[in-house]
Amino acid sequence: MHAHKFKSRVIYGDTDNMGFAYHANYLRWFEMGRTEMFRALGLPYKTIEEKGIFLPVSEAYCKYWSPAKYDDTIVIETRYDQKFKGGIKFDYLIWDAKEKTKLAGGFTKHACVDSNGRVVRPPDFLKSVIKTQSDSN
Repeated sequence: MHAHKFKSRVIYGDTDNMGFAYHANYLRWFEMGRTEMFRALGLPYKTIEEKGIFLPVSEAYCKYWSPAKYDDTIVIETRYDQKFKGGIKFDYLIWDAKEKTKLAGGFTKHACVDSNGRVVRPPDFLKSVIKTQSDSN
């Protein structure tokens, strides 16, 4: 499956006293990867929300292999999991800049919620964009 890749830099505020990226920032980087993937597909999160659809996280998981450090460039790789039913799931890998060392990996699962807070099926406009990403294999 096609993966969207996005580069970012570990800033000082991302690190702990040891100079390593604080563990919770990996979830923030997952969000950055997901946001940039949607943007690259021509559907920014802002547009999704303007259409009355919200994608709250219902589950998140992260496995850490090697620490990112202050001023490192990281690559955030995001994939849509087309096998997941019952919402939307994204898988992530975070790599060093040369994509030789996996730093962390995980997933987030999301419900589709309308502006009244009700869980709904993914609307057609969202399914078609996700299908475009899935078909780009």
